[in-house]
Amino acid sequence: MKPCWVLLTLAVLWLELQNGACQQVNRRKEAGENRIRPGGKRAKARYPKLKEKEAGGRGQSILTQVLDKGRFLRLGESVSLSPGNNIELRCKGSNIGWSYPTYLDTFNDSRLSIKKSDKYSQLILTSPSAADTGMYSCWVTLCDGLECLKDPDRTSRTYIYFTDKDDLFVPSAIHFEIVYLRPDRTAVIPCRVTSPLAKVSLHREVPPEEMEVDGTLVSYDPTKGFILQKLSPEHQGVFYCKAVTKAIPQISTKYQLLYVEVPSGPPYVTIEASLSSARGGDNINITCTVLGEPEMDVTFTWTYPGQNLRPVSVRDSWRLINRGMGHTTRISQSVMAVDDLETIDFGRYICRAKNKRGETAVATSVHSN
Repeated sequence: MKPCWVLLTLAVLWLELQNGACQQVNRRKEAGENRIRPGGKRAKARYPKLKEKEAGGRGQSILTQVLDKGRFLRLGESVSLSPGNNIELRCKGSNIGWSYPTYLDTFNDSRLSIKKSDKYSQLILTSPSAADTGMYSCWVTLCDGLECLKDPDRTSRTYIYFTDKDDLFVPSAIHFEIVYLRPDRTAVIPCRVTSPLAKVSLHREVPPEEMEVDGTLVSYDPTKGFILQKLSPEHQGVFYCKAVTKAIPQISTKYQLLYVEVPSGPPYVTIEASLSSARGGDNINITCTVLGEPEMDVTFTWTYPGQNLRPVSVRDSWRLINRGMGHTTRISQSVMAVDDLETIDFGRYICRAKNKRGETAVATSVHSN
């Protein structure tokens, strides 16, 4: 009987050991079952979604770009886009105001449209080009009766670059722009670029030289241009900007910098002959031009080779022109016409322009072929 009891005891001990090992394995699986799902894939942690009001409070951008159906991009200080692709901007709110490059209004551009709904307003610009580069902004308008104000806490703006390798500079309708320099304020040479990555330098035409950009007296902002401080008559002249990327360098329009003090100084005068070299019997015109302040009257006098010996005709005129962003300039001109040239007409033509602050003389010569 003893061998049977010994065998029975050993069997019970073996069963208890097996049960204990199985329970230990099961406990290990239970401890790790939250980290591993069937199929060996890891489970992603899930977080509760924030409601729209919780995610976008006051002070955050209310301006977004619609990328495609159901996808939006909240815009920051600037963004670079490709020209040609239509853009749609949205601004959350029931009463929204918009601001965009002014020339789109000036030319009543039909490519721009603004639509409003109960929850947002949308700005759509079709076929944008490099010329559309500029600041775009929107804001919530608060009205009390007929009086409406911009809500400063719900205003968003972004500068959009429409980057075009063929137009590194934002195109301008003006090919020779006047920039007035005043000692009591800063001046801006508005050669804006279509890419924030472009390297831009400022150059004087005569004498030819590159201007030093030290970040203090001369600094550059791609959204504005070159900013000049502490201006003096030495800053006068013709300037241009050069932009460089990986492509061929490009040159901007030219800028005539005129120093204007308060009160204004003598006229800044240019003179040009229709022909610098002519033959007997030709007809020529000599044009004397002054660009100045709108309220400044200018008078002209002439000295010329055949003076008091033969008749000439002189016609004076002036008009107001808009140059740049709504800046009004007065252009005054005196045109001398000399018909059927004779030997006595060849020589030096001098134009004197005078205003209440002084007189300036310029000259040109007409030579015989």
